[in-house]
Amino acid sequence: MNPGHFTVPTQLGKNTLDLLWARTRQQGDMPGFAKAISAILGAMRGEDDHEFDITQTVLSDPVLTHKVLRLANSGMYSAFGQRVNTVSKAVLVLGIDAIGHLALGLKLIEELSQASPDSVSAHVEMEKAVLAGMVAQQVATSAGSLQAEQAVVCSMLHTLGRMMVTFYMTDFWARMQAHAGPGNEAAAAGEILGLSLPEVGYATAAHWGLPQHLINGMRPMEPSPDNAPVSGADWMAGLSTMAARCADSLWHDDAAGAAQVHALIDDYAGTLGIAATDLVVAVDKAKMMAAADLSIAPLSKPAERRARQLASTRMRAEGNRVLIGGLADLRGAIGSASPGQMVSMALETLHQGFDFSRSVAFVRNHRDHLYSARISMGEGMADLQDLMVFGDAYEPNVFHAALNSDRVIFIDNARDPKFAAKLPQWWKATLSEARSFVVLPLSANGHPTGFLYGDWDDSFPPIQLNQTEFNLINDIRALLVQSVEMRHQLELVANKVA
Repeated sequence: MNPGHFTVPTQLGKNTLDLLWARTRQQGDMPGFAKAISAILGAMRGEDDHEFDITQTVLSDPVLTHKVLRLANSGMYSAFGQRVNTVSKAVLVLGIDAIGHLALGLKLIEELSQASPDSVSAHVEMEKAVLAGMVAQQVATSAGSLQAEQAVVCSMLHTLGRMMVTFYMTDFWARMQAHAGPGNEAAAAGEILGLSLPEVGYATAAHWGLPQHLINGMRPMEPSPDNAPVSGADWMAGLSTMAARCADSLWHDDAAGAAQVHALIDDYAGTLGIAATDLVVAVDKAKMMAAADLSIAPLSKPAERRARQLASTRMRAEGNRVLIGGLADLRGAIGSASPGQMVSMALETLHQGFDFSRSVAFVRNHRDHLYSARISMGEGMADLQDLMVFGDAYEPNVFHAALNSDRVIFIDNARDPKFAAKLPQWWKATLSEARSFVVLPLSANGHPTGFLYGDWDDSFPPIQLNQTEFNLINDIRALLVQSVEMRHQLELVANKVA
């Protein structure tokens, strides 16, 4: 079937689509969505560049801006190896077409998820669509394709018909399940809806005004009979079909699904012109990403995740109480304790409050032009402390950057290969078990005097510091700086008296 020339075959099918459009207008603000799609497509085509570029189009929607930046910094695009903090940089790094296709896919999922947020069936279909996009992106990237983002969108759109029916026509979906059984809804589509689920998808895409190359790419396509590679639109359709079917199998995370994935890889390797071994690696990468990003799929082990999150939340709430108590102790001691005693109290507070794996206080020796570890906490640190020494002359690494900027730096993924050049050799020789770490630079009268360091290894769940925690860190740091500057003032006065 050519989706570009699809016409509704029966009156029942026309009635179904009329009802679908009516429900999308009622539940999902479809006119607003259609307008957003037109804006994104117009920006991708470069219409009226002065008023209408892709950056401004994305920025006009705060939710979309957040999602584009989050996705641009996700594992799916981590190969770029740099933090993307603005939409402008995202466009620069990923390109106009990539951002446009990301925006289209995100808008699609956002629209559908808002339409029926309590529908389990709908959320299952949405997560499978997202997983299909992950599979397609990894496969397209492994093949060196320049159309990876288009592959993501086409693979998400591949099951658009199923998503539309589960989100907007739950009563019809229940009838289809009753008629053919759960998992076999497609077999009842013709009788219940008057058209197939792929036809619902084509009609929806055309109704939204999606470009023809995306509609062509979302069509189902079986492997080529002679297992020979295909080209152009057929390759995109083949990839989206394989990705969607892999997602359906992967989502359940069982032995039967794993066997189906391997069968799909064997079937489609020749058609896509990609070695089966490379497809296995790409799908495994997508599976790992999905386990971290999806929420209800068995693959993501939601019960275990909720338990870990609950434990982490409780631990961090208790940790914040430790930080607040330690901060009060530091305030009370600032007039009587030496800077060294203040640093020791602060390091202990941070180590306990954040449950660091290792913590170190570094002090600058101006005479020898060195930073060296003075206090350390954590298993095995006594044997490593003497090795943690480096020169105070500026070098382009994360520690000198923190000292130079006099700002707290948090590194969430110290193992990113692209970040390796920013890590000095002394750190790699002593602290490389860290997955994440934080650096608190200390200064006196604008000159670096040392810093505090704390890290988490793999025994701690992945962490992102929140604003409350950053505020507590900065309050502790401010008291240490105040303590050092007070001591310097006292020394100046003493020297004048002498």
